[in-house]
Amino acid sequence: MPVYEYIAINADKSCDFCLSGFDERQALGSPVLNVCPRCGAPVRKAISRVAIGHSKSSLDDRAKAAGFRKLKKIGRGEYEKQY
Repeated sequence: MPVYEYIAINADKSCDFCLSGFDERQALGSPVLNVCPRCGAPVRKAISRVAIGHSKSSLDDRAKAAGFRKLKKIGRGEYEKQY
């Protein structure tokens, strides 16, 4: 299940929990939260960063397993395969 980030809309009517922002684990089909689960203040869904590949080495390992090879630049317009 994806994790969505929410933040308070109105700082005057919110608690510390929603004022600083909070994460909520929800199913894809679940409706977007409109109120803080702790204080009931209005919240909105925040734009969050996307994590693509947690480790460069694991991406390299998967690419190698699929038959891809890295190329290393050795000169102007010249490359050699790395294994």
